[in-house]
Amino acid sequence: MPLPTSGSRREIHHRQLEMRGYQREDGLFEIEGCVTDAKTYDFQPEGGREVPAGKPLHQMWVRLVVDDELLVHDAMAVTDANPYTACPEAAAAIAGLKGLRIASGWAKAVNELMGGVKGCTHIREMLMPLASAAFQTTTSARMAKPIKLDAAGRPTKLNSCHAYAVDGPLVLKRFPEFHASKAGAKTHTKTS
Repeated sequence: MPLPTSGSRREIHHRQLEMRGYQREDGLFEIEGCVTDAKTYDFQPEGGREVPAGKPLHQMWVRLVVDDELLVHDAMAVTDANPYTACPEAAAAIAGLKGLRIASGWAKAVNELMGGVKGCTHIREMLMPLASAAFQTTTSARMAKPIKLDAAGRPTKLNSCHAYAVDGPLVLKRFPEFHASKAGAKTHTKTS
């Protein structure tokens, strides 16, 4: 369903975010993303270069190399278009992600390693949806493995998102013994 029709308006900024996932011959996965920003008018940020209408103000590329457990084996970034001469230097901060796992705490780790003057805002922001793209890219490999259980023997997917709420229809179908409606079902607090 599309968004409702808006009143009269004119486009002034266009951000395109594209992500793709690949499986390599060595069994690892490459997740690539690109963010491109363009204005519909000639633009020159204070202290920056002049950018003609429709041309990229920002264009940054990121590649994460992960395994099926979402452990980062390599991370790199390239800046092709930037408003300020110092911008490309910030891409190097992404190397600090090597050895981290895309899991709970990912956003915090990314912000600690690349936040503020340590990195590029646009590259850092891209790493959140890239983490989701990595999860989607590795789905088949992870589904081929046994279901992960927590220390109490419950599937770790329980309450991991709205679809896996312990009182929802998906849990009733996939894990009926853990559904909240079942007598004696062991549930735990929902998390976001």
